[in-house]
Amino acid sequence: MEARLSFDTIPEQFEKWRPHYSSGLFDHLIVRVGIGRDTKVLELGPGTGQATDPILGTGCDYTAIELGKNLSDFLRDKYRNFGNYKLINDDFLTHDFGEESYDLIYSAAAIQWLPEDKAFSRTFELLRSGGMLAMMFLRMDQRSAQPKMYEDIQRVYDEYFKPSGAESTGGFGYDNALNYGYTGLETIVWQGIRELTADEYIQYIGTHSDHIILEEPYRTPFFKGVREAVVRHGGRLVIRDEYILKTVKKP
Repeated sequence: MEARLSFDTIPEQFEKWRPHYSSGLFDHLIVRVGIGRDTKVLELGPGTGQATDPILGTGCDYTAIELGKNLSDFLRDKYRNFGNYKLINDDFLTHDFGEESYDLIYSAAAIQWLPEDKAFSRTFELLRSGGMLAMMFLRMDQRSAQPKMYEDIQRVYDEYFKPSGAESTGGFGYDNALNYGYTGLETIVWQGIRELTADEYIQYIGTHSDHIILEEPYRTPFFKGVREAVVRHGGRLVIRDEYILKTVKKP
């Protein structure tokens, strides 16, 4: 299975366990762009809407493009009562947008699944002059609050975490947008914290693409081992989050 399609197999779990982004991030972005009823917005790969509601709630002319069929069905039902919500179930790189152009294109941990050159070239093409590309993602620190627990969990990863055909998104250079005609790179970080029980943590990591595709004989001992490691250290795991927003503009 292509890793970016793995999320399409678990829409309900994805909706329940994936964290939403900082409210401060959206407040900043809405003011920075001036999002309102006359603003045309395109969201790339919204999943089940982890970064949708604050933007949609401005009353903007909102469109989402989502590759997964099951995720698209979920989204259509979730936002069926919003008159300003439109959804395209297609591949962003190949979809024919016709004459459409946008004031804002944004992505919450989605754009990095695309080849960097195609992602930046395609978004640049679809933005109006003066339009903005906003890229948000989450960076997690699971070590500093409970280093001994972290070490125990890592031992489980070392022994059992062997996903077949897993793809890495680590090669995507957000700042490289400047190489494709964009200007005015801005990076802002907001802080957050989560506390999960052992069972909640298992549900959460089960929504990560490389964890979804983990197969037997590794899958069962991996999740069992991680859960037991959390239980051994008190049964609750603290995650310190950084919500990162990078924005660039089309001249």
